[in-house]
This record gives sequence, C-alpha cells and structure tokens, in this order.
Amino acid sequence: MTKLVHNASQINELNNKSQSYLHKLCVEIPTRQVGSQGNRDATDLFADVVASYGFRIERQEFDCMDWTEDGVDLVVDGERFEAHASPYSLGCKVQAPLDVISTVKELEAADLTGKIALLQGEIAKEQLMPKIFPFYNPDEHKAIYQLLESRQPSAIISATSKNPSLAGAVYPFPLIEDGDFDIPSIYMTDQEGDRLSKFAGRQVTLASRATRIPSSGSNVIGRKGPKTDEKVVFFAHIDAKKGTPGAIDNATGVIILMLLSELLADYDGELEIEFVALNGEDYYAAPGEILWVQSNQGRFEQIILGFNMDGVGYREGNTAYSLYGLTDEVANMVRSELSRLPNMIEGQPWYQSDHSLFIQNGRPAVAFTSDAFDALWTEIAHTLKDRPEIIDPARLVDVALGLKAVLYRLGDKQLNKGIISPIL
Repeated sequence: MTKLVHNASQINELNNKSQSYLHKLCVEIPTRQVGSQGNRDATDLFADVVASYGFRIERQEFDCMDWTEDGVDLVVDGERFEAHASPYSLGCKVQAPLDVISTVKELEAADLTGKIALLQGEIAKEQLMPKIFPFYNPDEHKAIYQLLESRQPSAIISATSKNPSLAGAVYPFPLIEDGDFDIPSIYMTDQEGDRLSKFAGRQVTLASRATRIPSSGSNVIGRKGPKTDEKVVFFAHIDAKKGTPGAIDNATGVIILMLLSELLADYDGELEIEFVALNGEDYYAAPGEILWVQSNQGRFEQIILGFNMDGVGYREGNTAYSLYGLTDEVANMVRSELSRLPNMIEGQPWYQSDHSLFIQNGRPAVAFTSDAFDALWTEIAHTLKDRPEIIDPARLVDVALGLKAVLYRLGDKQLNKGIISPIL
C-alpha cells in the first residue's frame, strides 16, 4: 500500500505545484468559459496531468455555444444609458417604442409586438432559470418565458437589483442567461432602469453587439484501479463564468484533483477511483452534468461514495466539509481523518454544487468548500475579484492529503459493509 505519511520536502513540493497550477488555470489561461479555447486548454491540462500519474482518460464530448460581446449602445432622446448584453443573447439593432413591465399580470395584458420591453421591479427580482435547465425550473419562470415569446417584443431590457442569495456578487445580474431564448436581451442596474422608465412610450435606439458561436466542450474523466462494481468518484467543475479568473470558483477544486492524482500515482487499492472534471456548472445548460448523469444511468449503485470540491482554499477562515447520507461508521471515519488537517471544520449542508448529483441519485457524498461560503458567494463569486490572490495554495494540498487518507480507509472491506444509508 502507498505510504500515507509525507515529509516536509514532499509537502513543500506539493505546495509549489498547487501555486503553479493556480497560475496556469487563472492567469496563463485567460478564461475557462464553456466553449472557449481557454476552456479546452484547461481540460487538456487536467487530462495531461492526471494521465501522467497513470490514470486512464476518457473524454465525454458535447456541443455547446461560445459567446462574445462588444458592448451595448442604448439611447433615448439623446440620453445614453449603461447596459450589458445578456449572456448568450443574440445581438440586435432596434429602434422601437419603450413599454415598461413590472409584474406578470402586466406582461399578460401587454401587447409588445414591435416594442422594446423594460422589465423591472417584481418581475425582475430573481434570475430566470434557463428554459431547458434540468435540475431546477420553477413554473413561474417558465410562464414568464412563454409570455415573452408570445408577446414578441423586438428586444428586452431587464433592470435588476442586488440579490446576493440568488445571484451572488454580480450587480446588476442578467435576468436572462439562456442560449435557447432568441429574443435579444440586455440588462442594467435598477437605478438605470428607474431613469429609463421615465421614457415609457418614447422611441429607443438599441444596438447590442453580441454573437453566438457554435463550439464544443468535454468532461474529462480519469480512472485508476480495478474495474469493479464499486467505485469512489471525485468531482470538481472546471469551467468558470465569462469575465472572471475563477480562482475559487472553481480552479481550486480542479487543482485538488490534480494534486490527488499525484498522491495516488502508486495506488493499488481494491476500489476503482474516478476523477471527473465536470464542464458546465456555470453554463446555462449544464451539459457536462447532464452527460455524466446519462452515462451513469443504471449504474449509480456502483458509487459507494462521492466527493465534490467547489469554493475551497479561501485564505480567510477554514475549509469546511459536509456529509450527506453516510452511515455513522463511515461518517465517523471521515471526521476522524479530516480532523487531523489544519484549518478544517465540519460545516453546514449546502446543495448549490455538483454533489447534488450524487444526492439526487441516492448516493452518499462529501462536499468541500470554504466556511466563508456566504461571503464568497455574495461578494466575490462570478466577478473579477475571484483572483488567485485570495487563495492559500497550501489548503488545497491539505484537502488532497485528507482525501487520500479517507480513500485508503474506504478500502477496508469491513468498513465498506453497509456504507450506504438512505438519502432522505
């Protein structure tokens, strides 16, 4: 069995690699937006690193959309307004009268043909889930899409406020982020929306320079160990939102997997292990998650435990792990191993990441993030603030070491008995 104790020199080398990987994923690669060249460079890097430590590599390819934009011009009666193209929207050049909509009832009663619709207030309180998003799609959101498509405005302007609990740190947030919605849309702050609403009925000149580009992407899966009916799966999503370096969301999760692949170079355990760099968690259609779930239909019972890393490594506070559906015996083992690590605590359950794929399919899971999750989500995530400088690379090494220790404990046949408990 591979030794679990590592000397100071080995730890220092891993710390240096953690820092190097962080620079590559967030600086040398300028963007990891799904469909972009940077995204493909990132998946290539992950595949090369993991393969170099003896993992068998599989790529799950999917079609997707890259998207570019070059600004918005919005003018009414000589006054200019600041606005942004909605992600994945079609571009447009439109001159049309402005109609202001604040509620669903107003939208139901409106005739928007040949007009530009300004959505503000109640109807723009939260980001609409994409039309085909499979994991969460409220009926209210579906109804708004259907009404907009039936009312056929020439373009849509949404004015949004700060909504940290639903939109994170982004202000203004795009009400619509959906490549399957074909009415051109832009967005602005609620303050700009209030200023614009005073021009209801007036002629608006709008030019949005946005372009959809057919592209492709892939999940990268690395496997090691015997091909058995029992496996342990490790997740980290590799993509990032357009316009952010994506250090803590989620370069750090990918780095943990790359560090762990080195720690498991000599793995000779009886369990198959699977590393998955999921691609699309921050993309409107979640293509990587959907593809991975489809590929495992009828085989989820083979997963004895799943791990997900998302939002790990913040310099402040602690790293937090949370447990979902583990038996008491396995939960106590995980706690025992992770308690040995510095800056590691057991945190509260949360479900806004890919460990939900394990939970939804009845498999036990362990999720890692930072205990400052709320602050990261409301102040840093999906913005230019998500930079390598906020990361402590040594914390990523600690998580990788902890995962290695837990994995080897899982290899104990006695411990494996009854590892699964019902997901309630």
